[in-house]
Amino acid sequence: MLGLLLVLVPGFSHANPDGQLAEHRYQAPAQSVQWDAAAIRASHVRYPLADDAVAAPASDVSERFLVVESGDHHASLLDGETFALIHRWPTRPGLRGAPKFSADGRFVYFLSGEGWVTQYDLHRLAAVAEVRAGSASRNLALSGDGRYLLVANDQPHTLVVLDAHDLGLHEVIEVRDEDGRSSRVSAVYDAPARHSFIAALKDIPELWELRYDADAPPVYQGFVHDFRLGEGVPVPGAFPPRRVLLDTPLEDFLFDPDFLYVIGVTGNGQVMAIDLDARRRLATLELSGLPRPGAGVRWEHEGRTLLALPNLREGVVSVIDEARWELVKSIATRGPGFFLASHENSPYLWGDVFFGPHQDLLHLIDKQSLEIVHTLRPEPGKRAAHVAFSAEGRHALVSIWEEEGALVVYDSASLEEINRIPMSRPTGKYSVISSFPRMRESM
Repeated sequence: MLGLLLVLVPGFSHANPDGQLAEHRYQAPAQSVQWDAAAIRASHVRYPLADDAVAAPASDVSERFLVVESGDHHASLLDGETFALIHRWPTRPGLRGAPKFSADGRFVYFLSGEGWVTQYDLHRLAAVAEVRAGSASRNLALSGDGRYLLVANDQPHTLVVLDAHDLGLHEVIEVRDEDGRSSRVSAVYDAPARHSFIAALKDIPELWELRYDADAPPVYQGFVHDFRLGEGVPVPGAFPPRRVLLDTPLEDFLFDPDFLYVIGVTGNGQVMAIDLDARRRLATLELSGLPRPGAGVRWEHEGRTLLALPNLREGVVSVIDEARWELVKSIATRGPGFFLASHENSPYLWGDVFFGPHQDLLHLIDKQSLEIVHTLRPEPGKRAAHVAFSAEGRHALVSIWEEEGALVVYDSASLEEINRIPMSRPTGKYSVISSFPRMRESM
């Protein structure tokens, strides 16, 4: 039974939804600005495709990698086998959070800090559509059924639902509590097992669940003994929020493997475990520094599930028994870290020391012994960060996080460097698996 709540020191300022750093994020206006449904619809553009555009992936390999280069605002598509460049194109500046991909690997959706959503076809290598969903946006979620996109806005205080097919506007949801107070949105994520989006609000202490399946039950304010008796009036409109009332707002969160609860971080440093069905907060485990749940890694260890969290304030990785909610071990590192990653076929946790004086190092922690067994230095004196794995876990991709940086590819078993590709601050790397058959005729 979950009976603990992670509590941390105040001052959560570095982490952002989907792992973006505050130093690279768009700064929202201090006051809420107007960007209503009419403005969103007026901004919507669909781009015509060239007559010779093909409907097939740009390479025959099933896996490709998309790399976001924040240094000069570009994205690069790489062959997943040879890591040769397939295509490179300019993006909107200031991309926020992780891009989202359609289930077949054909389309990718980007969000900029200024609210622009771009749909890009990875087969035709061309933009399909764009729309401006807000004036300052936080992050983007794609529904598990592939039908909807949900944009979290700082300004104005809205959640915007878009049609994932062409970015047409579906719904603008004003973010207010029952007393009418409005709020920015901290983060939104898809909970596919629940057929819903979960949104954390930044200025009011609530977590919202918005169901997107056609059979979603009606939502009532407060508690109703039996809705079949007509005791309550359901919340009107599409995507009515089911509210989870909290003591303090959340900045970011992650789900448990079964999507029954979330672990959320507050602005003053608390980390909460919140039951989504019971709609209540659970109790605590006190950890030092500022652990970062958004970069948590889970794995099975001696019949139990462990959760490892990097720490933004201290040189430590905290390993927690997620069933008992007790600290298993604190692993000392060479400095505070931001990213932590692993793969089911890798014996290691790969973690950086992003904020410390030794920011050119990467620690590899054995997932069984819970000890640091290797330390890599991809390029002396240059910050190493954000490890991503190929689909089978054979390759580990590391960013040299500099304007004149690089993407470094390691054999994840031998730890030998097998490729190094110059790039401009490669912020994120994403494996793209295409299930489309090869076709050469035009569409």
